[in-house]
Amino acid sequence: MARVEVAASILTADFGNLYRVIRKLERAGVDRFHLDVMDGHFVPNITFGPDIVAAVRRLTGLPIDVHLMISEPARYTPQFLKAGSDTITFHVEVNEPDEVKRETLARIRGERRVAGLAVSPATEVASVRPFLDELGIIMIMTVEPGFGGQRFMAEAAAKIAEARQLLAGRPAALVHVDGGVSGETAAIVGRYGAQVCVVGSALFQRRRDTAREVVEVRQQAAQAFRPAALVG
Repeated sequence: MARVEVAASILTADFGNLYRVIRKLERAGVDRFHLDVMDGHFVPNITFGPDIVAAVRRLTGLPIDVHLMISEPARYTPQFLKAGSDTITFHVEVNEPDEVKRETLARIRGERRVAGLAVSPATEVASVRPFLDELGIIMIMTVEPGFGGQRFMAEAAAKIAEARQLLAGRPAALVHVDGGVSGETAAIVGRYGAQVCVVGSALFQRRRDTAREVVEVRQQAAQAFRPAALVG
């Protein structure tokens, strides 16, 4: 059975008890932490900046994936690198020249971190093709970026297969899926070949066992997983 990782998004967590949140998720068996940074411009919501990333870095040894939903990733990427991000992904849709995007990706790689591009539901996966040489992650959004707890968009999940095909032959490069992933939807994203499932609100619902949800997502996605040669 394929190994599929679970990245815990803490967007809907209790930030007043961050230490307890991190410990609980570690005990639940998550593989990574996913931090959504929003600026109120690229998306209509504001979350946090590099200080929170640095705080999470002090609390865990697990990889930290930073997802920048901001208008100027080129300007702010150095701060998130300094804060201790292991991977930084920003949106291919940002209004910056392709050359600037490429320079930002190269800067991330130059710090020996993993660089990624995120693709919103209305955007073609082919939009990342000019940057493939710099990418270690393609992140497929299965909700509109900007808010947690949204309904999973099954029609957007098909893009996972396209992303896997673009990265074929590069085993170190991974396809992440972000948005509405839970034990109920994990088989869908696994069938398309998702390698990292970002799980958020499903981990923080009352009367729901967090560790059981992590196991369910991982197992459902792994059992349905299709190798890159078969996706599509």
